[in-house]
Amino acid sequence: MDSDGDIIALLKFLCIYLDFSSYFYFVDENKLLPARSGCTIEDHVIAGNVEEFRKDFISRIWLTYREEFPQIEGSAFTTDCGWGCTLRTGQMLLAQGLILHFLGRAWTWPDALNIENSDSDSWTSNTVKKFTASFEASLSGESELNTPTVSQKETIRRHSDDHEMRNEIYHRKIISWFGDSPLALFGLHQLIKYGKKSGKKAGDWYGPAVVAHILRKAVEEARHPDLQGITIYVAQDCTVYSSDVIDKQCTSMASDNTDDKAVIILIPVRLGGERTNIDYLDFVKGILSLEYCVGIIGGKPKQSYYFAGFQDDSLIYMDPHYCQSFVDVSIKDFPLETFHCPSPKKMSFRKMDPSCTIGFYCRNVQDFKRASEEITKMLKISSKEKYPLFTFVNGHSRDYDFTSTTTNEEDLFSEDEKKRLKRFSTEEFVLL
Repeated sequence: MDSDGDIIALLKFLCIYLDFSSYFYFVDENKLLPARSGCTIEDHVIAGNVEEFRKDFISRIWLTYREEFPQIEGSAFTTDCGWGCTLRTGQMLLAQGLILHFLGRAWTWPDALNIENSDSDSWTSNTVKKFTASFEASLSGESELNTPTVSQKETIRRHSDDHEMRNEIYHRKIISWFGDSPLALFGLHQLIKYGKKSGKKAGDWYGPAVVAHILRKAVEEARHPDLQGITIYVAQDCTVYSSDVIDKQCTSMASDNTDDKAVIILIPVRLGGERTNIDYLDFVKGILSLEYCVGIIGGKPKQSYYFAGFQDDSLIYMDPHYCQSFVDVSIKDFPLETFHCPSPKKMSFRKMDPSCTIGFYCRNVQDFKRASEEITKMLKISSKEKYPLFTFVNGHSRDYDFTSTTTNEEDLFSEDEKKRLKRFSTEEFVLL
């Protein structure tokens, strides 16, 4: 890359951090200020923000199409290329929630800045994956992603102290929970198994609302000791019932455990009718600015993205539409490179499909109460309609004549949930 290209690449990562929240800002290379403009920015501010932004973005777990993984039960599929993107964006949102839960918002992957773009094909088993990514990128007018590589020696050298070693253990453990094998707790195979309870199967299109309920079931059914301190709540008809959330946080599998659980709140919403209403732009930007927000499962028609931030009137996202080879996460020191994305992408808010699911993470009951108050204030301020997109109300759903959610081993979704999921699945995306 020439010097002008280096400058553009550097400025592209310029960001403003607000208390390490999910608000990202980077300069569009097409809107660079003239060299002799009256605007000046201190060099150390630019350099510091660029590095912090890159470390934070690359540290997020990136989950994409994979191929050549173990066959999905009840089907002939050994790949999710072409149909699994919403499941992948749901995985990315859940992974970010787990990062916050186990590692904290300030954590960054020590090797994040060692990822370099490469033209090597060594990460792919054949040219089919490159062709797939190139073809899909050509449909959306986006450039092909370069491949990251990381030095093994650098990884070993950086994990010298106990704290970093503990963090790296959890980093790898979280990724392993999303592995593409039948035993992975939040892997594609498990998510599809839970999707069958709502009438979905491998190869079907999964909308953001359906994926929200599948993620909830996956976390509820996970029996790993480390996951007993976290739960998921899915809003009912754009309403979060505070007492229902707190009940989930205070329910423990161990009778002697009195600690309240962390909760990931998933809220399926619709930002307009056939198209996204541009009036919701400020609302979405406000939501992504909150420290509680873990992102949005959304996209544009026929393609799902994981939205992590914004810049001006564009949304910053991670793209699952790259078909990579299966990685066996059960082996010791499995490679991490393909689980971290080196480059952010952005798209205009106007192109966003109106169906999406918003995610929030709260560490305990007090955190949830603070979050609900802060989000409610934002909803009142940003709402240009008589009613906000969603709402927090006191009490239980049963107090408002809603059927309580029932769960058992034989029937993971209640009849009420099945009807709601069927309605969601027919009104969201269409797969051509």
